[in-house]
Order: sequence, then structure tokens, then C-alpha cells
Amino acid sequence: MSVHGLDFSQLSLRDALDLAILIEEEARERYEEFADQMDLHHTPAAAAFFRLMASNEAKHGAQLLEQRVERFGSTPRKVSRDMLWDVEAPDFDQARAFMTPRQAMQAALRSERKAHAFFDAALPQVEDAEVKNLFKELRQEEVAHQALVKAELGKLPPDAPGSPEDFEDEPTAQ
Repeated sequence: MSVHGLDFSQLSLRDALDLAILIEEEARERYEEFADQMDLHHTPAAAAFFRLMASNEAKHGAQLLEQRVERFGSTPRKVSRDMLWDVEAPDFDQARAFMTPRQAMQAALRSERKAHAFFDAALPQVEDAEVKNLFKELRQEEVAHQALVKAELGKLPPDAPGSPEDFEDEPTAQ
């Protein structure tokens, strides 16, 4: 996870909201990509879970956008997607063919922990009180998201012995 070109000590509330919205958009898009991959691999339970996560990210992004518009209207953004990478989005290598729901949820849990770590690391650098409060709220929301994923994980039976990769076909010459 990284953010480039931002000095957190100079971050305005508008920029912090824009950054948070972009983080949610990036995560939503990645979860949608993973859901599509799971559909291709005929793993509908993992696809359904990734769609649920995409929906959650979209809802949170919409809430943040509502706050942003309420406070700052349509003022142009100063931050952009090229300034961040994988703050909350699951790492690309997390998706696997024949992924189980448990593996999908574990990937999501890692992403929620990663987002918490991002806000936790940024907070000491933030000087603006409103930005600090927003980042504290966002950090706490990541804790709540972790709890939700853990609760869902707790409802699942253990994965069957073996690895889903055991059932993948070996690459062949074309």
C-alpha cells in the first residue's frame, strides 16, 4: 500500500475526503474484478462474497462523497488515483482459481487490516484537527469491517483438506 505525492501534514479536509473516496473506489473495483474472476472459475460462493465487499465499499464511498459534496460542493479534486495504490484494495495475487469462501474472506480481512494500518500510520503526520478526526473515524471503521469479516468467517465450516490448486490443470503448449 502506498500514497505518493501527499504530505499528510498539509492535507486539508477536502483532500482527505477525496483521498478516502478514491481508496473506497479502488477497493470496490478490485473486489468487482475478483468477483468476475471467481465467476469465470465457477466459484460462485467466493464471487458472491467479493460482490458483497464491493457493495460495502460502494456504500462507504457514497457516504464519504455525500459528506464531501455537503461541505465542499463540486470543487475540483487535488488528489488523484495515481497518488495511491492498494491502500485498501486486496492485492492482485490474492485471487485464485477455485477459491473457497474462506479464502475470499481471508483476503478481505487482510485488506481491512491493511487499510487500518494505513490510517494508523498516517495519523501521527496529520496536523489538521478535522482531518485527524476523519482518519480516526476511518481507522475505526476498518476495525468494524474486520469484525464483520471475522464474524462471517466464524460461520463457515473449515475448508476441505488439500488445496484448490490441486485441481487446476497444468499449462499446456498451444
